Amino acid sequence: MPNVMAVGGVLAALFASTVATEPLVTPAEGITISVETVNGSGCPAGTAQVSTAADNTAFTVSYSDYFVLAGAGAKPTEFRKNCQLNLRVKIPQGFTFAVSQVDLQGFAYLQRGASGSQHSNYYFMGSSSNAQQSHEFTGPYSGVWRTSERASTLIYAPCGQERNLNVNTELRVDVGDSESGTSFMAMDSTRGSVRSVYHLSWREC
Repeated sequence: MPNVMAVGGVLAALFASTVATEPLVTPAEGITISVETVNGSGCPAGTAQVSTAADNTAFTVSYSDYFVLAGAGAKPTEFRKNCQLNLRVKIPQGFTFAVSQVDLQGFAYLQRGASGSQHSNYYFMGSSSNAQQSHEFTGPYSGVWRTSERASTLIYAPCGQERNLNVNTELRVDVGDSESGTSFMAMDSTRGSVRSVYHLSWREC
């Protein structure tokens, strides 16, 4: 078994739909993204950081204390953790954006019979729509896991309105019928160059 696990899929829509065939356009002026609020056991205060690509095509979320454990020596509450980030995205006037692809990465060690899962969603404030993705992993497994979700439909924030973007993730691990030992999953930058990348698509208003 190779030591990289990759999974792909399709993101659900958020607001009104727009086909992904529009001409590519990217604002020349830089964007800024700040963390307004952070909640969840997977991202204690100060352990989640956000950075933007110099060309405005993506932003990256890095975690430094995001892992789950189950089995021998693990506490009952450690099998599941989540992180909820509320992001303020400042963009140039005359533009709007959509999340076009989400790439997540981490490490896993799953005993035979154990399983793990990664769940995530994101949505703009004020919207009842919610783009969700879920991936399941089964043991035995030891190494890097990666997931990649490309939107078949691009959903843009309303033009001329400032809408914060909520980004939520969750990790779980289940001992299942594994007989001994500890299983874990992590999305934790202290264990290597682990990062969550949210790719952006732009259009002019």
